[in-house]
Amino acid sequence: MLRFATAGSVDDGKSTLVGRLLHDSKSVLADQLEAVERASAGRGQEGPDLALLTDGLRAEREQGITIDVAYRYFATPRRRFILADTPGHVQYTRNMVTGASTAELTVILVDARNGVVEQTRRHAAIAALLRVPHIVLAVNKMDLVGYAEEEFDRIVEDFAGHAAKLGLPGFTPVPVSALAGDNVVERSAHMSWYAGPALLEHLETVPVGAEPLDAPARFPVQYVIRHGEDRHYAGQLVSGVLRVGDRVSIHPSGETSRIAGIDVLGEPASAAYAPQSVSLRLADQRDVSRGDMITAGADVPALTQDVRAAVCHLAERPLKVGDRVLVRHTTRTVQAIVKNLDGTVGAAELSANDLGRITLRTAEPLALDDYAHVRRTGAFLLVDPADGATLTAGMAELP
Repeated sequence: MLRFATAGSVDDGKSTLVGRLLHDSKSVLADQLEAVERASAGRGQEGPDLALLTDGLRAEREQGITIDVAYRYFATPRRRFILADTPGHVQYTRNMVTGASTAELTVILVDARNGVVEQTRRHAAIAALLRVPHIVLAVNKMDLVGYAEEEFDRIVEDFAGHAAKLGLPGFTPVPVSALAGDNVVERSAHMSWYAGPALLEHLETVPVGAEPLDAPARFPVQYVIRHGEDRHYAGQLVSGVLRVGDRVSIHPSGETSRIAGIDVLGEPASAAYAPQSVSLRLADQRDVSRGDMITAGADVPALTQDVRAAVCHLAERPLKVGDRVLVRHTTRTVQAIVKNLDGTVGAAELSANDLGRITLRTAEPLALDDYAHVRRTGAFLLVDPADGATLTAGMAELP
């Protein structure tokens, strides 16, 4: 399974690219295609507008833009996919963050006529911030620049300079025409100078999905189940491997024990691998409750009440220094106060869609990893304690 997201500026052709990908990979049902053809004809278009396969909201169809994240599932003989078609407008940056937060690959589109623009750089910065493992630079609308190799090379060189400043580990450039179908599913006959794969071929072969066996073991406890005198600790192993007999630490208490048993789907198992949902039994009676984290090995999370993080503010209500919030980290929720805030433009507050860095002081210690080290245990949300609304998405940055 590959989770991937599309991103890019307004009218770069994200929804059309996704529609073409679904259509040409034969992942569209006949009635869906008929509905798109009727809607396109009603708008005076000669052929089907493939963008309508993902722009499902009425406002999106009327305005011709993407507003919300559209999730689609499709499969080929080689791989299954969950894609998130994200908006391009600046005011919907938070939606792009939502779509890319669980992605293993992000396709950043660029209009070949316009090249790299401000929103392209912004989306690249978000991909770098979220530590998305793989980036594809899809230079779209190549048909409108005569399939010129020099135009493609110019854009790739421009993006490469920006990617280097962001610390992106690398990217794969692909010249495409979503409208004409060039290099989307099948390689294009119009660009013989391009020797790389079509977009779908790259998506099918990029190495993702496997959790490294040497990743640190992280097991946030979601629920405690009592069976007589025994206690089973249920949850999802979000990173690494746990085996029967492993010595483990419990955070934040610092107590230690040993794994006496592992159940997967109600059956005993000798080991558990991320991202399995399991229940654990410990050899000793320990005070373990929801929100605690069980880890194994010497690579333990940092136990801290001072949290420094990169953030994207999601709510309409601004975030200010002194605000009291709830921090939801894995299965644990603690109170906190915003101690310091650095906005992208030096503002005293973060508004909706702003990126910045904050420092929090939590009421209780959190077992945190650096987001660059372990994404699942380095991520958290800030929540309004008054109404439970989500305020901010955070990525911990440990010293």
